[in-house]
Amino acid sequence: MKKIDYYGYLFILPFFIVFITFTIYPIILTFYYSFTSYSGMGSPEFIGMDNYARLVTDTYFYRAFFNTIYIWGINFFFQIAIALLLAVLFSDLRLRLKGLGFFRAVFYLPNLITIASVALLFGILLGWHHGTINHLLLDLGLINQPINWLNNPTTARWSVALIGAWMWFGHTFIILMAGISGISRDYFEAALIDGANRWQTFTKVTIPLLKPILLYVLITSLIGGLQIFDLPMLITDGMGAPQGSLNTMVLYLYNQAFRFNNYGYAAAVAYGLFLITVMFSVITFKSMYRKSAKEG
Repeated sequence: MKKIDYYGYLFILPFFIVFITFTIYPIILTFYYSFTSYSGMGSPEFIGMDNYARLVTDTYFYRAFFNTIYIWGINFFFQIAIALLLAVLFSDLRLRLKGLGFFRAVFYLPNLITIASVALLFGILLGWHHGTINHLLLDLGLINQPINWLNNPTTARWSVALIGAWMWFGHTFIILMAGISGISRDYFEAALIDGANRWQTFTKVTIPLLKPILLYVLITSLIGGLQIFDLPMLITDGMGAPQGSLNTMVLYLYNQAFRFNNYGYAAAVAYGLFLITVMFSVITFKSMYRKSAKEG
């Protein structure tokens, strides 16, 4: 190897230093802490598998898991439904809608707003006595008295889920639109010539050819959904109110570490969350792959 070849390592060395320092080292340290009792002060005390044994029987963690899946499920349903509908409409050869670039930017705009601003905005809109939504519904005669949206477990979960869908449907729309654009127009033109209606074109052409993109959207959305933290943290008291309905797994992890100074158990929760994410991703991928293989 020539001497000049070694200079290349100098250019990539900063990346590896940052990567090891801020990614690899924290992962290894967290794994070590998960086997200890550590409050952030003094030296960690090694306790073996006690944190993991506690995690398996922790009802609060299971409830946080249920809350996370509940919120993500609603979020993903509306997110994918709206994004897929818009992508199909903009790619329809019969409609030939104009202004795709403009609408793509408008739909993606909520994703660019900081989550703190979104939480503040919807905290005002969903306010009990002076909230804009309550005033609007009262003026329309749809309700008789103001609804305390963020103080009821069901409406609080739905509110957070729908806010998340509003923020992310534009991102999903762009991905699905790119996937549909990658499908040859010959398929759609052939379906149109053969007399297929929109529903037949959608189910027999668009969806089968879009499955790899849908799988990508599903897995990435699932990974992101299992890590939901910022909106439940900011929109109420940061402890999962009301009645623990917004206490997601990452929020539970955060509170264990930084409110209760239980870093050892929080590290075990982090690895529990990691295993759940991997398990759900593998199951989703395998089920989609087997279904595609059978149809093929």
